[in-house]
Parts: sequence; structure tokens; C-alpha cells
Amino acid sequence: MKRNIVFLLGLALALQSCGQGSTGSDQEQEVAEDLAKVAISTPHGEIIIELFDETPLHRDNFLRLTEDGVYDGTLFHRVINAFMIQGGDPDSKNAQPGQQLGMGGPGYTIPAEFAEGKYHEKGAVAAARQGDQVNPQKESSGSQFYIVQGRVFSHEELGVLEQRTGRTLTDEQKRIYTTIGGTPHLDGEYTVFGRVVEGFDVVDKIAAIETDRSNRPIEDIAISVRILE
Repeated sequence: MKRNIVFLLGLALALQSCGQGSTGSDQEQEVAEDLAKVAISTPHGEIIIELFDETPLHRDNFLRLTEDGVYDGTLFHRVINAFMIQGGDPDSKNAQPGQQLGMGGPGYTIPAEFAEGKYHEKGAVAAARQGDQVNPQKESSGSQFYIVQGRVFSHEELGVLEQRTGRTLTDEQKRIYTTIGGTPHLDGEYTVFGRVVEGFDVVDKIAAIETDRSNRPIEDIAISVRILE
């Protein structure tokens, strides 16, 4: 039986309830000229992302699916403000209103690639996956991905997170999450394989859209993806 590809949503919402801070800086990132880049076109504008060489399996898979047109016509089917926007479910193409989405994929998973220094800061692009109960190796969905919006955390909130998870954040993580913002509880749980370099305002617009009880936008947010030369 298929299981929905999920995040650690309970912890995320608990952390959000601790305080509603800023969603972070809107400034565009410095672009690395030698990295592969793709453009995600939406009704609200274009999002440019670069793909990390440190995660070659995820990079090459995303590029291959883009070349094959797999993402064209799919939806951002799961949107949670101050958290993330999720897409890449092939079943979302031509989906009916109210149809439950989030279970589709290309029929394979990708081994986790946890690269040092790649965190869930605002604009991070990461792979969705099934939960630890059925996926203890934290393997990624073959196609579903999400873009982090997140929010800015206080040092006190990060201290609470460390106590809850038993993990110690690095100084760099603390700097990122108290300035840029993001979703720190997802570090080491989901593979980060890229980042937004242009279009942070588009991410914010989509994240603020009205959704139903399943976090699917009431108005479909269809995308098309192309590789930038």
C-alpha cells in the first residue's frame, strides 16, 4: 500500500507555535556560475534554483526528469506558510479538485545524500520522502521535492530544538536560522540538493496561498521546469 510522502510535520507545527518570527531575507543569493541551474515557472513568477555537485544522485535525477518533461504540468500540491512548498508528484497532473495528492513518484527512490554544510535555510531545495517507520534509510522520493520558506528563529527557540532532538547545532546553523531563517529540525533528515538563487518573492507568494485541509492550494499552482544553459 502506498503511503503519503510526509515531513516531520508535528514537530514543525509545534516549533511554529513557539513563536511567529520573520520568514527571513528576500535578497537573492550569489550565483555559482559552474553549477547546474533550472527555472521553475509558476503562475506567480519564476523560481531559479541551482543544484549542488555535493549531491550528484539527486542533481542528475532532477536534471533527467526535467529533460524528460516529468515536472511539466505538475502542481505545488502541498503548501504550508512559514514552512515549505512541495511539488513533483506525477499524479498531480490534471488532478481533480480535492483529489488527495502526495503519493506519486517514478517508481524508485534515491539514497540519502547528506552533504556537509547544506542546511534547510530559506530557499533550500530538498527531497521529500516517506517516514522513518517505513524508510529508516531516509531514502528520497524519486521526484517529489520541496522548497523551504521557514522562518527566523531566536537563540532560545534553537535551544529548545536542541533539547527536543538531542542534537547540537553548529555555530553556522545558529547563524543561518537566526538571520536567514529556515526549518532547522529537518537538517539530517531530508536531503538538501539545491537552493533558490532568484525568486524568493515567488516562494513567499505561493506559501501564502489559501489551502484546503490537506494543505493543497485551493487554486492549482501548476509548474513547468526547464534547464538553464
